[in-house]
Amino acid sequence: MNDTIAKRRIFAMLDADGDGIVSKHEYLARTKHVVAATGRTEDDPQVIAARLAGEQAWASMDASGDGDMTFDEYAAWAGPEAFDSVCEPTLGALFDLADTDADGTLTRSEFTVLREALGNPVGNAHAAFDALDADADGRISREEYLASIREHVTGEGSPMGEALYSDVKTAP
Repeated sequence: MNDTIAKRRIFAMLDADGDGIVSKHEYLARTKHVVAATGRTEDDPQVIAARLAGEQAWASMDASGDGDMTFDEYAAWAGPEAFDSVCEPTLGALFDLADTDADGTLTRSEFTVLREALGNPVGNAHAAFDALDADADGRISREEYLASIREHVTGEGSPMGEALYSDVKTAP
């Protein structure tokens, strides 16, 4: 899969209301959804870290500073450098919220809670978990998870990414 298709799929998932624009509210709601799904409290240090990472990511993505992000803005921003400096810490913070036992891995249940809170259907989350759990130990490490998302975003091909976004409708 090329990186333009991957970016369109991710953008479509971020665009929760499907209006072709990702608002700051839509983007930051992702953290709220994970917090609610994991039952964490607002004063939890992991919640505070995830909210801060999300705010920093949004500031980096919203090139025009108008509170809305178009696909063109996202496509120009997204890539290996943005992933490494902005997305990885943000996605890592969300991973940490879902890692309820703080062992650095997600079980199928934790992974499904995370991905469903981020807008993926349960079936896609299960397929993505299976694709990523190559050693079939029932756990996915933080490093495996982030590396697979990076591969998807950069168009290198990620079985996990393909499973998560396989049914996402994108505009041409």
